Amino acid sequence: MAEGAGTEAPRLPELLAAGWRLWEEVEAGTEPSSAAPAVQDKVRRGLDALQQAAAMVAQLDLFSENEELEEIASADLRYLPLPALLGALTLRQVNQSRRLEHLESARAHFCRFLRLCKSYGLGSFALPGPAGSPPPPAAAAAPGPAAGGLVAMASARQAKIERYKQKKELENRLASVRTFVESGQADEDQMREFYLLQTQKWINISLEEIESIDQETVILRSRGTTKQSSAPPHGTSRQVRAPLKPFILTRDAAQAKVFGAGYPGVPTMTVDDWYEQRRRQGVMPGQSVPQRTPAGVTDDELQKKQQEKKEEEDDEEALQKARNWDDWKDTHPKGYGNRQNMG
Repeated sequence: MAEGAGTEAPRLPELLAAGWRLWEEVEAGTEPSSAAPAVQDKVRRGLDALQQAAAMVAQLDLFSENEELEEIASADLRYLPLPALLGALTLRQVNQSRRLEHLESARAHFCRFLRLCKSYGLGSFALPGPAGSPPPPAAAAAPGPAAGGLVAMASARQAKIERYKQKKELENRLASVRTFVESGQADEDQMREFYLLQTQKWINISLEEIESIDQETVILRSRGTTKQSSAPPHGTSRQVRAPLKPFILTRDAAQAKVFGAGYPGVPTMTVDDWYEQRRRQGVMPGQSVPQRTPAGVTDDELQKKQQEKKEEEDDEEALQKARNWDDWKDTHPKGYGNRQNMG
């Protein structure tokens, strides 16, 4: 028990006070983000102080499950919430890669604190089960699954309402006793009441934090499962399609040779080459590649050929007109349609 606390007492209260102060500064901080370096520095220093204090409490064997609450000295009751404080500061650590680890560690601290309080008969609550287990039933199940679910939901809601009322009442009582403690006018009974009220406050906080931890743990683990299931199986890979070569259209081959693409390392293609390629691929059916003047042909020869082609087309057109006129005269007698010179 506390017989050996005489030599270590000056050191232990200092560590506890430092941990309390840093926790309150983190809670009441004005930093825009909990990941701010100043906030995380306070969290780290607070955890360090409280871990040293918890190690001293364990070494001094201040608390035991085999003793009654009345056997604990009033001055030693202040160390009861140490595990809960450790859990609260552990949750304040910001490291996404280790978030699940921090949640499990904080839950272990809260559960240790609740088991200790339960052994001393502090508070009427059900101890949380192992991580991942369903919460303890709040009321006897009614016949039928649907009715049982409704009863459980109603019971959980009623429990939250009662917990909120108790929380407000507890805060009011704690505030009234705190004034005597901080002013130095509190006697031993008032000090004992203050530490017990403080312990009860942390019981409520621990129960709420464990509920939030379990919900966040489920979300984080489901995310991990989703990422693993969406990842491709080992040894398999998607079929990689060869990238298409970029090309630049130019007016003719001469221009492609002179000007190029404008930057090195990219092949060029003339318009004729591109049309021919598309025609072979069947992308542009019915469209032919525009023909260009063969090499070695003079302008006079080209003009002569065009004139001969035009004359042939004109002859065919005149012949067709004559045939149409003969056909019309066969079917229309002379004077057909003339009504102006009738005598």
